[in-house]
Formats: sequence, C-alpha cells, structure tokens
Amino acid sequence: MSTRRAELGEFLKARRAKVTPEAVGLPPGGRRRTPGLRREELAQLAGVGVTWYTWLEQGRPINVSGQVLDAVATTLGLNQLERAHLYSLAEATPLRTKTGVCANESVLSEILAALDPLPALITNKRYDILQSNKASKDLYHDWHTLPCIHLNLLWCIVTEPLARDQLLNYDTEVPYLVARMRSAYVEHIGDPDWETDLTRLRKLSPEFEQLWARHEVADGEARLRRLVHPVAGELSFTVTELAVPAHPDLVLFVDTPADDSTRERLPLTRRQPAEV
Repeated sequence: MSTRRAELGEFLKARRAKVTPEAVGLPPGGRRRTPGLRREELAQLAGVGVTWYTWLEQGRPINVSGQVLDAVATTLGLNQLERAHLYSLAEATPLRTKTGVCANESVLSEILAALDPLPALITNKRYDILQSNKASKDLYHDWHTLPCIHLNLLWCIVTEPLARDQLLNYDTEVPYLVARMRSAYVEHIGDPDWETDLTRLRKLSPEFEQLWARHEVADGEARLRRLVHPVAGELSFTVTELAVPAHPDLVLFVDTPADDSTRERLPLTRRQPAEV
C-alpha cells in the first residue's frame, strides 16, 4: 500500500466518523461500535459499490473517477478545500505544478527589514523558520529557549512552556496551524524531510499526534492572535499569510496590531532600542 493511498483511507474514515445518520436523513438506528456512518451506508448514499468503497478506505490501488469522488465528497459534506484535498490524495487531479526558483535571500531579508516594526517571518509549509526580522525575534524571543533540532514555529509553540503560557488563544491557533500543515502535506507525502519531521513531532507531542489524527485541513486566512508579553502586557495581532510567488513552498507571516492599545505598546516588546 502506498503512503498516499493510506493517507486517503485515513482521511475518508476520519470524515465518515463525523457524519451522523440524522444529518443525511437516516434513522439513528441501534448502538454503533464506531461514530458516524457505516461504510455500507455511505456507499449506498453515494451510489457506489460497498466493496469498491471498502477497498478505497483500505488504500488499495483501484481506479478512482472524478464523478465517483464527487459523489463521495458530497455525501461526506466536504467543503471546497476538503474536496480538493480528497482529489489530490486520490490523484484524480494533477498536483499543483511547482515552478519558479526561490526568491533571492537578500531580497527577502530587505522586505522583512522594511516591514519592521511589524513582526514578520518567512517559513516553508511545514513551518521551518527560514528568516525573521528583528521585531519578530524580539516579540517571540521567549518561544525559542529550548534546544530545537531546527527552528520551527509549530514545534516551538507545542513544546515550549512559555509559548503555551503567552499565547492566549492557543486552543484555536494550534489546531489551525496543524490543519494548514495537513493541507500542505498532500503535496509532500513520502518526502523524507516531511516524513522525518512528522515522525519526530508525533513522538515528541501527544497533543500534535491527536490533532494530526483528526485529518482536518484549512486554508490560509487572516486571523487574530492574542498574546501576553512579560513587559508589554496583553497584545492582539492580525496575522496575515502572504504567498511568495517565486517559491510556492514559502509563506510570509506578518503580525499587524489589531487595536490602538497594541500599536501603542508594541515598542515595549523590543529587547533593545531599534537602530536608527
């Protein structure tokens, strides 16, 4: 069984477990050993063979048409992003073509420096921090006190105690980041760097392991991040994710003050006076 097919099966089972019989017009029935729809119920609703659907969840190398996948996706109530994720896993549509070369590092450094005093950093799709400006390093200094195999935004948040204490909306931010990572993973299944990092992180953090097993996917969106800083106090930022067109695997994160109070107190996060 290929890794991609196994991932497809796990995704389908996770989504099937979330669909209640009542939601698709079926009677509740008796006690169920597992939550959600049974395989035969989903197959019947989607108009596909039970054996064929069972093989699909088992990760067998069977042919999958777009029409049949669409019927399964509709029955599962998948949104647009989840539907695209399903198609990619099933290799029913081409993976996004990776074109272009990485933007010149000095250009990226200049862009990050120009954004200061707004905290900004550049990561790849698995959140390795490739570059960050002084404002970001100052604001998130306490999130990187423990030794890391490499500097990674998600690793630091789920393993660094100070990050957990300072990130006030931790319970929504971390599941979002894991779901974004899961969305990107579909294009990197089998990649040794990805697989090695995921194995390490799943062993290191039971919390990440549980979130990863949920098979949730998310699209990039501006969102609120609330922090408590040891000097500046409570701060609220709008986090914006921007693509780097010259390299589709890079993301530019920019933190913009979400209110006047944060804007006024942002200078208090600097560890030393900004250079003139």
